[in-house]
Amino acid sequence: MKTYDQMLDEATKKLPNEIKQVERLEIPKPASNISGSQTYITNFLEIANVIRRDPRHISKYLFRELATPGHIEGSRLILQGKIFGSLIEKKIEEYVKEYVYCSECGKPDTNLIKQDRIALLKCEACGAKHSVKNF
Repeated sequence: MKTYDQMLDEATKKLPNEIKQVERLEIPKPASNISGSQTYITNFLEIANVIRRDPRHISKYLFRELATPGHIEGSRLILQGKIFGSLIEKKIEEYVKEYVYCSECGKPDTNLIKQDRIALLKCEACGAKHSVKNF
């Protein structure tokens, strides 16, 4: 009969060297192209669908944060001005942190709702509600 230490050694040898942590919400990296004086995010609707938010809400946030006008055309977002992809990616991450992830349990299973002119983030996983900035 094997001792506890022997069984523990066998079990640790069977474990992989690197443990890969996979997030449930994998947000695609924004595919941005600069053409002339405009920046195109070609996979904008894909990003909106993955994070389950209205594309108009995300675009309004980006227009405000990047201080630039723009519009949605088909499945892409067009921004006026030359904006680097790294800045767009950072702003989308900030949006997700503020308007997608629950502040209580950290899960992305949330909905944006309005209650008496107040914007709330309601978590489907834990049931928590908290107010978010309205714009």
